[in-house]
Amino acid sequence: MRGVFEVSYYQKNYDVIVVGAGHAGCEAALAAARMGCSVLIMTIDLDGIAKMPCSPSIGGVAKGHLVKEIDALGGEMARITDKTALQYRTLNTKKGPAVQASRTQNDKIRYHIAMKEVLEKEPSIDVKQAMVERLVVEGKRVQGIEDQTGFGYCAPAVVLATGTFLRGLVHIGFSAIKAGRAGEFASYGLPDNLAELGFALGRMKTGTPARLKRSTIDFSQFTRQDGEENPRPFSLFTKQINAHPIPCYIGHTNKISHRIVRENLKRSALYGGRITGVPARYCPSIEDKIVKFADRDAHQIVLEPEGLDTEEIYASGLGNSLPMEVQIPFVRSVEGLEEAEIMRPAYAIEYDYVNPVQLSPTLETKGIEGLYMAGQINGTSGYEEAAAQGMWAGINAASKIQKRPPFVLDRSEAYMAVMVDDLITRGTNEPYRIFTSRAEYRLLLREDNADQRLMEKGHELGLIDGDAVKEMRERQKEIDQEVRRIKGTTVVPSQEVNDCLAKKGSNPITQSTTLGRLLKRPELHYEDLQILDGPRELIDDRIAEKAEIEIKYEGYIERQRKEVERFRNMERMKIPPEFDYATIHGLSNELREKLFTVRPISLGQASRVPGITPAALSTLMVYLKKAGSL
Repeated sequence: MRGVFEVSYYQKNYDVIVVGAGHAGCEAALAAARMGCSVLIMTIDLDGIAKMPCSPSIGGVAKGHLVKEIDALGGEMARITDKTALQYRTLNTKKGPAVQASRTQNDKIRYHIAMKEVLEKEPSIDVKQAMVERLVVEGKRVQGIEDQTGFGYCAPAVVLATGTFLRGLVHIGFSAIKAGRAGEFASYGLPDNLAELGFALGRMKTGTPARLKRSTIDFSQFTRQDGEENPRPFSLFTKQINAHPIPCYIGHTNKISHRIVRENLKRSALYGGRITGVPARYCPSIEDKIVKFADRDAHQIVLEPEGLDTEEIYASGLGNSLPMEVQIPFVRSVEGLEEAEIMRPAYAIEYDYVNPVQLSPTLETKGIEGLYMAGQINGTSGYEEAAAQGMWAGINAASKIQKRPPFVLDRSEAYMAVMVDDLITRGTNEPYRIFTSRAEYRLLLREDNADQRLMEKGHELGLIDGDAVKEMRERQKEIDQEVRRIKGTTVVPSQEVNDCLAKKGSNPITQSTTLGRLLKRPELHYEDLQILDGPRELIDDRIAEKAEIEIKYEGYIERQRKEVERFRNMERMKIPPEFDYATIHGLSNELREKLFTVRPISLGQASRVPGITPAALSTLMVYLKKAGSL
């Protein structure tokens, strides 16, 4: 109800309005503004911009890939990560390059401040604090938003990046608190409005562990985990790292910890029946771990510093929804935490999300033109997943305003494309998290080649300057030159050569061979070639790394490239948006309904709709040919 007064509107019109200033909202606003749009970003709390409500870290397996892709397109997350990092680590170094990933611990307060500063200094962005209550929609097209006071703002494009705030409910035991995050207002008007507009909403659950006071922890009972001594920056644009190295600490729960949880399961919001939202399978609470892995006597916990200027320690692995009178003895049952003081309790939070099959490949909603959604509102979890969607939605909102072609990558080009395609094609009924296993062509989608894959596209969008692209092209030339040199350099058998090979556990050579053939051996690496190659001028580590990958995995890479070509042939077979699936005989009613809901844009996307069989796909292809669509 607006009362007896007419709605008043701000005198300034915007091209794009972004609702929410978490990681999705920040990237959406910056992308649209840097493409030349006037942008308003609205947030419930200016002090919550780019907040890290869960782990104070960025990256990880597949997540680090997303951050590198955001960076290569001209986004901000990697740059702010480098400005606020406390330590760097590269994960999976003993595995292949496809699954190696960067991860940092970050100062969460400085991360927030640094991102807030970037937003505020962007001349095309206005940052305002207000709770958005409803969308202004006329004729199935968004016109703007209204806040809880009834004041309105106009724009032909709106990006909703509302995180966990839609009907957010925080659970600590049987206490349920209306909040988008602990201590912050939840939004109840906007989800009601979305339902009125015809969107199908669902309910999800996530959570966060307790924050402990550093000075009350006995770190001698934990295993210290330091970061890398000479880390490589997350961002291609960071020239120097000024990290303040702080270690993490690894410990474990024990039988006493598990007994306390088991005895109090009925007092947990999750197991006491108070939570209706679907929890994250890949980030289980301690209750879930103890119930589902009953044979284990211990579970790992990691104590992560939250910043340089705070005593708060994030107790990763101890997330729960138990009441405080249980949380205290549970935490103190862990060796080294006997005197630990809980500064912030662990809690679970459930919230509304929009089923993402209601979105097009641009993340624009199918039902309302000009309305985009990004982040946890689409059923995902994670800062990195949110930021990537935010950038994707922001670019597309700006592209629509500027009458540019839509920005849509395919699954062979980027992890963010894998994620978007998964969401809009398959939907999700649990918090979606990116994994390397979700990508069919992961050897082509490595962290190290994100610049080669995406920087040209960022330049075309106006998000990457010409000098950066020129540097990238020069790097690629150097890589190609080094690959050719290694493949063309011959090593002849000798005692010295074979002694060097023996030291590396590699078989001797009995006839002339190239350095390229030797480099294909799994036990040999680029630096080993320098012994066989003689003295040479050292080249940049990134050039050497990429040259080694190109040679060592050449056969696998070529095979995936051929697979990509077959995949793209399917993607080129377009399905008209108005195609009537009811005319297809031989499809079950269930499949027809799914195809009507998803409205795949290509035969390739149709092949990924859940339940589509090869026979059903063939039938669809026949009918499309009859209709003259293929």
